[in-house]
Amino acid sequence: METPTASCDIQIRVRYAETDAMGYLHHAQYFVYFEQGRTELLRQSGVRYRDMEERGIFYVVARLECRFRAPAHYDDVLTLTTAADRLTPVRAEHSYRLMRGERLLAEARSTLVSVGRDGRPLALPDDLYRRLGGVAEPPAVV
Repeated sequence: METPTASCDIQIRVRYAETDAMGYLHHAQYFVYFEQGRTELLRQSGVRYRDMEERGIFYVVARLECRFRAPAHYDDVLTLTTAADRLTPVRAEHSYRLMRGERLLAEARSTLVSVGRDGRPLALPDDLYRRLGGVAEPPAVV
């Protein structure tokens, strides 16, 4: 198993439509932000999720947990740091830190599983695995 060190920061401004009646960022929106972070991290590695799907490879969420520390509000500018913590040919684990300035708002972790069109686990092809930070298996010696 490879332990990638890749991380990616993105800036997000909280839109009015993302807030609840009390003016707080709605809790469900955090998970949308985490997906944005993962997508940008893939892009930074030279992989577009759209291209993975065209090849019949899909990442599905197997686990997602979040610890909320403080609320975000309409028009706040947030920084989301997404890190690739662990990668195997079938599983990717990420961590997330959502900040407003120096204030930690949320911490999260996710596990994604690579599946094919039939929904069954599918190992990433070597080229994608290498781009995402993994080490491809050496060729068999015959």
